[in-house]
Amino acid sequence: MSFAPKIVIYARVSDANHLRGATVQKPMSRLIPTLFLMAALLSIPLHAAETPASPSNLQEGAALYGLRCAVCHDNPQLRLLTRFDIQTWAADDLARTLTVGSMREQAAGLGGDQIRSLVIYLTGTRPNIAIVPNPYSNSCKDRKGAIRLDGTQWNGWGRDLEDSRYQPQPGLNVHDVPRLDVKWAFAYPGGAYGQPVVVGDRVYITSKNGQIFSLDAQSGCTYWTYDAGVAVRTAITIGVISYSTPRKFAAYFGDENGSVHALDATTGRPLWSTQVDDHPTARILGSPKLYDRRLYVPVSSLEEVAAANPQYRCCTFRGSVVSINAMTGRLIWKTHTIQREPKPFKTNSAGTQMYGPAGAAVWSSPTIDAKRKLVYVGTGDSYTAVPTDASDAIVAFDLETGKRKWVSQVRPDDAWVFGCTANGRGNCPEPLGPDFDFGSSPILAPQPGGRQIILAAAKSGVVYAFDPDRRGTILWQAKLGEGSGSAVIWGPAADGENLYVATANPESESGLTALRITTGEQVWHTVAAPPSCDWGAANCYQAQPAALTVIPGAVFSGALDGHLRAYSTETGKIIWNFDTAKSYDAVNGGLARGGSLDGGAQTIANGVLYVTSGSHTANSPHPGNALLALTVDGE
Repeated sequence: MSFAPKIVIYARVSDANHLRGATVQKPMSRLIPTLFLMAALLSIPLHAAETPASPSNLQEGAALYGLRCAVCHDNPQLRLLTRFDIQTWAADDLARTLTVGSMREQAAGLGGDQIRSLVIYLTGTRPNIAIVPNPYSNSCKDRKGAIRLDGTQWNGWGRDLEDSRYQPQPGLNVHDVPRLDVKWAFAYPGGAYGQPVVVGDRVYITSKNGQIFSLDAQSGCTYWTYDAGVAVRTAITIGVISYSTPRKFAAYFGDENGSVHALDATTGRPLWSTQVDDHPTARILGSPKLYDRRLYVPVSSLEEVAAANPQYRCCTFRGSVVSINAMTGRLIWKTHTIQREPKPFKTNSAGTQMYGPAGAAVWSSPTIDAKRKLVYVGTGDSYTAVPTDASDAIVAFDLETGKRKWVSQVRPDDAWVFGCTANGRGNCPEPLGPDFDFGSSPILAPQPGGRQIILAAAKSGVVYAFDPDRRGTILWQAKLGEGSGSAVIWGPAADGENLYVATANPESESGLTALRITTGEQVWHTVAAPPSCDWGAANCYQAQPAALTVIPGAVFSGALDGHLRAYSTETGKIIWNFDTAKSYDAVNGGLARGGSLDGGAQTIANGVLYVTSGSHTANSPHPGNALLALTVDGE
């Protein structure tokens, strides 16, 4: 597939447009389906939520569900939501998901009335896109909000270039942790998403409906908001974009349409936008990594979901890493994880042409090795049975040129797409693999004597240690339970001595484990606490898929029941347990409602623990819209 990068350099934007969320410019060929669906949805008359649904709405919605949704959601596999799960969603959230969110490909071609009927059939209410928390009701009176890159911060996904998720200077100690309580709460419009980032006096967050916010780190007031027009799950990365006096800073992020954006970090004004992949299912889930004035961007897709339809011509997407000039948005290089281009190789059981090799998506943030001038990524499974050396692997690319330097593949036969119950049926690969991606970022950890080691955990529940000086040779591996295709999802954390790994295995095997970095030896294991959900027993799970955060003496792990727990790094004993899945008076008006903890749930800097509760991920059984700031005694 040909690729022609598209860069949009933004000119001056009026204050009014900036404050109301300036429209993102993108290549029209990439946006026609999305623009059509957005326009169709926006043309729906606003109705009160209690307006009765007509029989015609329900009949049409039922037919559309059977045609577009039932194959995946009536008999869901692994991460897919059940129909019951979807019925608990707010109508607005579901409408956005179908138009500009993760299910836009499945809804492609539907008009506004059809989407409305589908939403009504599933939720029992009409979408009313005007009913969201007001992001402008909490504007900061003092507009300064210093941005400092030389102080304690949590910038980007893993805090550091090595993706350790370790905060050595949290601004509190392990004895303060049991006294943590909510200081303020913010209500995400459209639903919680992404991970909070802290730089200087500011917190940057992304949302399910595509709004980006810059908040005051101490009070939660809003400095600015920007509307990207499509869901954004990546963590924000802040960097210098101009070295004039005073320096100017940019906020970088990727969206779920496959574009990377730069905003003025002080004002929220757009600077540039670059499309990095023109595949219709391409999206960016892993946070771009900034190093030496370049952004390193991982590219993923939804093609393994689209492939559940036997009429879909599976599969042509290949994961990639893209290097972009952080100042201008110019593409420097793009390298696919799979080097061979997809070619026709057979027809499926429905008579549809199939292609391969495909897959090996990169859906976690890249890891920078400044010493060896390499960037590391973990890859996902293959989408077809055509062999490839790049799926379920750690791949090293040259920072300067993008050349693929080495690949260490741990499972060569993992070909998988959604909705498969039988080998060779529809687009189902034969043989069908177990879906054991590397979903989390590799960690480059120090070793005695100045050596380093690459640590990576797969969804199989196996943790691997790779030697960066011997082309990724496996040094040790440790198996944490049997794995279910989702055992380790968003990522471990390392403090220089231990690697901490949370698992989302079947209930008897979920929990938190500490492994010695040098040997892989188990230091301790704490079984997951029994689930206790504020919303009741339905869809209440104890699994711990969220990424970890570690400080000296304590490691934080979030669970699907909404509980955030802190564990002693020495013994694994739970020293603090906080149920985030409650309702809070939000500083921006209305209620912030917590829910399941997933994705990059928590970060910490300057004595404040920031928690995104209710993140709208595929694993979340109970979405919410709460950002919580917790301090000692809530003061």
